[in-house]
Amino acid sequence: MKYQNILFNSEGKVGTVTLNRPEKRNALSSALLEELTGLLREVGVKKEVNVVIIRGAGKIFSGGHDLKEVAGGGPQDVLGVFQACYGAMRAIREMPQPVIAQVHGIATAAGCQLVAACDLAVAAEDTLFATPGAKIGLFCTTPSVFLSRNIGRKKALEMLFTGEFITAGEALAHGLVNRVVPPGELEQAAISLAKTIAGYSLTAISAGKRAFYQQINMEDFMALNYATEVISLNTTTEDAREGIQAFLEKREPRWAGK
Repeated sequence: MKYQNILFNSEGKVGTVTLNRPEKRNALSSALLEELTGLLREVGVKKEVNVVIIRGAGKIFSGGHDLKEVAGGGPQDVLGVFQACYGAMRAIREMPQPVIAQVHGIATAAGCQLVAACDLAVAAEDTLFATPGAKIGLFCTTPSVFLSRNIGRKKALEMLFTGEFITAGEALAHGLVNRVVPPGELEQAAISLAKTIAGYSLTAISAGKRAFYQQINMEDFMALNYATEVISLNTTTEDAREGIQAFLEKREPRWAGK
């Protein structure tokens, strides 16, 4: 499939999606989001890669929604824009592969939401993050959902109420990103993390990803009961049996993806 707003390439078991609207600060237009959703769903079904990296072309990761699609539109028109974003966020959550945001420059508004929605994030140390909707009279309500599930309430509300930037160091300290590296090392850091995960069984990783998000909002022992059932079932997979046997035999496992 040919894309107008994104690029996709794969190397080994790692796939890389590039937001490719650098002249528009990689604005998340409806068209881009629909392409992203379609691609992620296809990647999830084919399972030809085990990990996906999302990055931005040009000087920044993403400046958020294309406000030209929001300005002057009626409620139903604007709803379509935000539903397209909903679809992309849901595709990230539901696909079996872990998704890593590779963030540079700035990630603001829905761009910050995209970082927060990804399973993991690696950022260059000069990256800035913000949810600046309050500054233009349009509170970042949708970005607040994943932002508040990454960082504490007080910091999330500070970002949402003030619209001010936080540094990559602050993002790391508050849990928005996993790793911060010098700009020149960003790509390699993201690929290294991706390759580590991609070397494991996708069957195990995908089951773990699904279970993690299912249990995260459950009461402790409801979550433990659910996790106990999941891990018990997972022991019956070919990859679990192979992995355990390889460990006992002190050799590298040979994953079947089953």
